[in-house]
Amino acid sequence: MPTLTASAIIPGFLFGSIGFVAFVYGKRMHAWKPMFLGLGLMAYTYFVSDALIVYGIGAVLTAALFFFRD
Repeated sequence: MPTLTASAIIPGFLFGSIGFVAFVYGKRMHAWKPMFLGLGLMAYTYFVSDALIVYGIGAVLTAALFFFRD
């Protein structure tokens, strides 16, 4: 179960917002890469509890949005 601490809420909101924008963009442009990366950004914070790992995965997935665009 996710904890409600600042180290969980802040990156969850930050990367969840980025993921939501990427998902909507991918859905409107019919591009599957940003859509699935957006889903990953919105969902992974529920499964990872360590703050450094959350920021690391979020940074990698956000960078993947820029490197894997068509």
